[in-house]
Amino acid sequence: MHIQVLKSKIHHVRVTQAELHYVGSISLDEDLMDAADLIENELVQVLNINNGQRFETYVIKGERGSGTVCLNGPAARLAQVGDDIIVVSYAMVDREEARRHKPVLVFPDEMNKLQEA
Repeated sequence: MHIQVLKSKIHHVRVTQAELHYVGSISLDEDLMDAADLIENELVQVLNINNGQRFETYVIKGERGSGTVCLNGPAARLAQVGDDIIVVSYAMVDREEARRHKPVLVFPDEMNKLQEA
């Protein structure tokens, strides 16, 4: 049996853009993607802290080091520039692996930049 577990989470990033007339997705700064172990086209859940919206979309690469968090297409209707969101990914693992699994948690600063360790 397999269960779904939290794979990674980018906690409290700020939406920098919303592009309604785009094909869909969420564009994320590649630094954030790398830190959260996300790959292009991966399914993510987006949780809007400001309005309670929860939705799924897929990740596309934003410019590295830019702090970009852009909601594209229909997702642009679910958040406004300046909203704080959480980006979550999940993985299917067997029960034994789930017991050992440790998710990747990323806590960027208010400019969506990685904080120094």
